[in-house]
Amino acid sequence: MLRSLLLCLLIALPAQGASLRDWVDELGAADGEQKRELLAQIAASGDDKSDRVLDAFARGALYLDRRNSSVVIAQREGSSYLLSDVLSGEDLGSAGRRDVRRIAIDNSLRAELQSLQSIARLSASDEQQRASAIAEILAAPTVTALKALAAREPLEPVAELQEQIAIGLALQSIAGSDPAKVETALVVLRGRVDPVVRASLATLVEREELPEALRKEAARLLSLAQSRLLWLSRLESLFFGLSLGSVLLLSAVGLAITFGVMGVINMAHGELIMLGAYTTWVLQQLLPGHPGTALLLAIPAAFLVSAAVGLAIERGVIRFLYGRPLETLLATFGISLILQQAVRSIFSPLNRSVLTPEWLSGAWEVTQGLSLTYNRMAILLFSLMVFAGLLTLMRYTRLGLQVRAVAQNRAMARALGVRSARVDAMTFALGSGVAGVAGVALSQLTNVGPNLGQAYIIDSFLVVVFGGVGNLWGTLVAAFSLGVANKVLEPATGAVLAKILLLVALILFLQRRPQGLFPRLGREDSN
Repeated sequence: MLRSLLLCLLIALPAQGASLRDWVDELGAADGEQKRELLAQIAASGDDKSDRVLDAFARGALYLDRRNSSVVIAQREGSSYLLSDVLSGEDLGSAGRRDVRRIAIDNSLRAELQSLQSIARLSASDEQQRASAIAEILAAPTVTALKALAAREPLEPVAELQEQIAIGLALQSIAGSDPAKVETALVVLRGRVDPVVRASLATLVEREELPEALRKEAARLLSLAQSRLLWLSRLESLFFGLSLGSVLLLSAVGLAITFGVMGVINMAHGELIMLGAYTTWVLQQLLPGHPGTALLLAIPAAFLVSAAVGLAIERGVIRFLYGRPLETLLATFGISLILQQAVRSIFSPLNRSVLTPEWLSGAWEVTQGLSLTYNRMAILLFSLMVFAGLLTLMRYTRLGLQVRAVAQNRAMARALGVRSARVDAMTFALGSGVAGVAGVALSQLTNVGPNLGQAYIIDSFLVVVFGGVGNLWGTLVAAFSLGVANKVLEPATGAVLAKILLLVALILFLQRRPQGLFPRLGREDSN
């Protein structure tokens, strides 16, 4: 006990006028207890080089140079030793075996060194080293280390690390038996939802030796933490629902255009999404080490690749089957199988992983217990930008005007000189290109494989039918509605049952409102 108090005093009040160099040199002639005191002073010095000294001492690399009574780092080289300065690392030449003596370290001192090294790293200039030191001290706390941690708290420049220190010290106080310290710690822990904090509060509630008022306060804080965690979980589910909705929007909006204008049930739409994802992977192989650049280039590239394939499908197959929906469905289903097999033959049936750029990695911690991943936020924003672009195209361009005219009344549009065959081809290419762009986004959420599109084709049709065939705003509302509803139901029912319940609800809705949320104005005549 006396030793611990002495070390705490040394940390709180370092020797006046002494320097790190002085303490290091004194190690050469010190006995066991003096070494312990000197090491405590070195650890608490706040000097970046103190960790280097402690590490060398732990490795048994500290030697006394008898020629000038200084302490150096020595490495044996044959019959002599290579010397270097403890603090600067400067080469000091060599010395004979009789010129140096290793500074001994006993087992009890070795056991304390890890804690002392953690104390030394509390003052490191590198933020990661300080964070690591804080975690090490809190994982295996000692009186000396906790004293150093408390002294470091007001000096720590990073708010997150300062908060980590405060929480750690509060948890240590809760584990103690001093009611005054426990009461102070409860004030610090108010509003925290960490699992460790909640477990500590739950334990505190059961400790009958503490005053009842403290146990009631702990129970109240535990209830508040659980309630806060529940609301944060709901917000996180809402975010994941919006994220799923953005994926559904990207995968369905292209289908809404082709299905709404041409009345074609394109079962190969999922494979066009897959082609966009593979385009992203190929560009990353062509630009190794630049995943961000490859991802940005993949957006126009995937649009062009999928649009070209879609144009070929429309010109080669679908234009001969207008007005025959069953044959169109079967033909596009066959095309989807051909595209899948072509990808398997070219890229192999194995899944491919697309790298996530550094600026899309990680998450934004809004508050404790609520983190939003950057890649999902980016996809949400990207889907809205794609939707806005399509909406602008459909409303303010000549192609958009012709598409809307053909969708509302094909015969009248032809009579007014609109080349409906050209509009069909351009519309199908546009919808296919948007599907390719959806593949770029999906490559950041899942692996790329031949069956990637199959997971989204059914959901895409459900979104289009639910929102109203051919209505872009309906597609937007339907995509986010189904995405949020799915993620809200999942925690209570499970993923599979949630999809089943949504499908049943959608069927019942379409029985009452077969045209969807936003029925199309006007009518579409047959070809």
